[in-house]
Amino acid sequence: MKTRSTLSFQTRRNWWINALLFISAILAALSGIYFLFLPGGYQGGRNPWYGITILFTRQTWDLIHTWGGVIMIAIVVIHLALHWSWVVNMTKRTIKELTGKNGRMNAGGRFNLIINAVVAFSFLLVAISGVYFLFYPGGRAAVDPQILFSRVTWDLIHTWSGVVMIIAAVLHFAIHWKWATKVTRKIFAPLGQPQISLTQPGNAPAKVTLPTRR
Repeated sequence: MKTRSTLSFQTRRNWWINALLFISAILAALSGIYFLFLPGGYQGGRNPWYGITILFTRQTWDLIHTWGGVIMIAIVVIHLALHWSWVVNMTKRTIKELTGKNGRMNAGGRFNLIINAVVAFSFLLVAISGVYFLFYPGGRAAVDPQILFSRVTWDLIHTWSGVVMIIAAVLHFAIHWKWATKVTRKIFAPLGQPQISLTQPGNAPAKVTLPTRR
């Protein structure tokens, strides 16, 4: 007879949301790094980078970056909706602690707060600029719509906020590494076998603990 791991529905749900967010972020980040080191331009002339193919063609990398980003934004919206009360409570608590009304945060808590804030703000910039390029992709014949900024400025915002977000996200993942690995092992662990525990060596009888049938 077998038993299941003791993970709550909420923990499993959060893990799967974080896993999907992680995968989409990896796709968007890797494709973003590709375009960071292999900038675009026009074929021919003084652009020696145009014809280079790494794993995929440039068009495929562009599709990966676009839809990886779209999926990531959608998952973040779901993530925020599910944790909105936590966000509100933590914001209120942070304001009280920063203003000295509820004690002072320790160094670890303050560092975690800063990392979370950097991830959130840089992601917001990446998402807004990414949506801009989704609806105004540009090109040789495209007219710059000049929405708030020029297309070049939007490109700089998207690029460097993405770099900051990747660095901050790596630190965020490192901080929560133990939780991620612990829950991941339980998610993918096989169903538990009957637990057999020996109370003592020698002639004492073994105590066998079997799961009860429900």
